[in-house]
Formats: sequence, C-alpha cells, structure tokens
Amino acid sequence: MKVLVLPALIPDIEQVYDVYFDAFTHEHMASLLLGILFPGGITPEFRKAHTPATIDWWHKCSTQYTYKVIDAGNDGEIIGMILADCFFKERSEEERAWLGIPWLQGEQRERAEAVTKPLWAMREKLFGGRRYIYVHAIAIKPESQGKKAGMALILWAIELADRSDLPVYIESSPSTWKLYTRVGFEVINEKLVHSKELLGTEEDIEVPLMVRMPSSANGMSFDEWRAKGYPPFEED
Repeated sequence: MKVLVLPALIPDIEQVYDVYFDAFTHEHMASLLLGILFPGGITPEFRKAHTPATIDWWHKCSTQYTYKVIDAGNDGEIIGMILADCFFKERSEEERAWLGIPWLQGEQRERAEAVTKPLWAMREKLFGGRRYIYVHAIAIKPESQGKKAGMALILWAIELADRSDLPVYIESSPSTWKLYTRVGFEVINEKLVHSKELLGTEEDIEVPLMVRMPSSANGMSFDEWRAKGYPPFEED
C-alpha cells in the first residue's frame, strides 16, 4: 500500500469523518467518549447536520488543521485522518478559554463536560498560552490499520514539530500509547484519570498524556523542559 498525507478538502469532509467515526467506534476508549459527547448516536440525521457545521467551523478557525491519508494505489481512497491545532503564536486567556459542550443540555452536558473539561484544564496547566501542537485525534479505517497509514500521520506531525521547533502533545488511549513511544513520544509525569462512575465502566481509566519534543530540544524531556521554566530551544 502506498500512503500519502495530504490536506483534507471541503469535498472530503464526509469521507474523512466516515473514517473518524468508524475508527473510534471500534476503539474502546474512543467509543466511550463518542457515546458521552454524542448520546443520540452517530445517526444519518446527525451526520447530515455535522457536515455543514464542520464547513462552518473551517471558515472560522485559524489554528486547526485536518489532514487525510490516502491509498495512492487505490484511486486515492481516504483511509485515515488527523486533526491538530497548531499554535504557532502565543494566545491570550480569552483566546484559549473553555468553550464547554454547547450542543448538549442538562445531565448529558454535565457528564460530557466532566469528561472534557479536565482535559482542557490539563492543557492549560502544561502549556497555558505557549506555542505547541495539539493532536486531537488520529483515526484509521479498521480494515486499513497495521498498514503504515497511522504512522504516516504521526510522522507528519513529528516533521511539523521539528520544522517549527514545537512540542507535540496528545491525549492517547490505553490501547495506542505504545505506538507513539516508537517515534519519540514520552508519557509525562502528570496524571489524568476518568472515574469508572463517570464513564460507566468497571474500572477507572487513566489517559496517557504524551509529548514528543522537537529535535532542537537535544534530548531534553518535556518534564525537564517544564521544570526549567520552558527555556527556548537552541537554534542550529
């Protein structure tokens, strides 16, 4: 399989999110989050509303990028996607304020925000308004997993980080975090745990918080960089 990473285009949105929802439905942690964020299910009616909402968001957001990975040997079929915020400039408190989950109401909203707000609060604690790259999601079609498509997307993020001298941050899952360690991501010292009562699971689930430092960090870990007060990296 010949895989290529390209920018997702507006006509790609439905196919890109076909991949997103299909992949996340088949991954335990992701499927739990989907059920909490979209309790009505991923129905045709939901998808019909989701596409124009995504187009509207693309017209407004100046930091978030969606890329696709295609099978170049199969008519350019979209087999994966990555969604990442690239914060190339510092942001004010207003610019990075918590937005909540406005599409839900009542207990459903309370539950969804109890899951997602700690993730936002951790990003605030770790980075604040600093410059970094935040990978929201990497999704690969279940039948295309294990064929280097996921690694192609990860390497895209790493190249972007190295060329911009920025760290990459990702909230991984218990089933995927080891893949990231193969390309230099480290599990940081901070811990974030979702309670079993909140998730409706038999056990609490810890979210592996991972950072891949740029090559300009010269081997310094994120925890070391943070302890030193986030000093600038040495330029070549």
